[in-house]
Amino acid sequence: MASNVHDGDRAKGAVAVDAFPGLGKTTAVQQFAKQFHREEISAYGARTDSGDERWPVCWVSLTGNPSLRDLNRSMLSFFAHPGSDRGTATQYLHRALDCILACEVKLLVIDDLHFLRFPSTNSVEVSNHFKFIANSFPVTLIYIGVGLAKTGLLSEGKSTSNTALAQTGRRTTPLQMEPFMVQTATDRQMWRQLLITIEQRLVLAGNGRGMLADELPDYLYERTTGHIGSLMTLINRGCTRAVRTGAEALTKELLDEVKLDAAAEAARAEMAAAFRSGKLKARTR
Repeated sequence: MASNVHDGDRAKGAVAVDAFPGLGKTTAVQQFAKQFHREEISAYGARTDSGDERWPVCWVSLTGNPSLRDLNRSMLSFFAHPGSDRGTATQYLHRALDCILACEVKLLVIDDLHFLRFPSTNSVEVSNHFKFIANSFPVTLIYIGVGLAKTGLLSEGKSTSNTALAQTGRRTTPLQMEPFMVQTATDRQMWRQLLITIEQRLVLAGNGRGMLADELPDYLYERTTGHIGSLMTLINRGCTRAVRTGAEALTKELLDEVKLDAAAEAARAEMAAAFRSGKLKARTR
């Protein structure tokens, strides 16, 4: 973002956070955007020099197979603009960009970008619209999606012959997010540190030191395959059951009664076999 602060006639680079579902990409970007928002408000105040509300971050979540009109309307809805319920795509565009300038937006996040189907008429129009925003307005774009590299958006046109999408690939830096691994000592230490961090935030009467990090590291990895989304779902549902049953602690027996997402349950048998055979281990010394 700091490197994108320059004159408007220079092309500004974008970032694409591309990862499988359940790895926490939206949560990570939300945390970054929240921190950036607070820093901007703390440094420059809640109001701009013209008296408008300062909104350093604009967050847009795409739905279905969105058109250019849908995208502009979503931006207007974020600003609670009174004109977000009527108008043409061009009118929505001008209103949205007026809000971006008036509120001094510096970060524009587009979530669920994989809902755009590449290549298609809508995808090319929206892609060109992103380039127009990046070129003409003082914002940095962050895309969030699943399998963006395979769609053709970031692949230099290898999945599509459209040169407009190839240009987007040249201007966009992909950032990958991977599940937690336990193949090396460093990986296992990171997994342990994650469990310790979760432990410290659990509000259970029987929550003792090492309840997760010392007693259940192999079991939790077996159940979740290192996916943070599945892990947090298991912990949340386990805590609810622990409170309702009066156990007030997370144990293997209690967590065995918790059902998880289909992907985690499907991989559990193979993962359990790997731990039994000694091919994998999540416990540190």
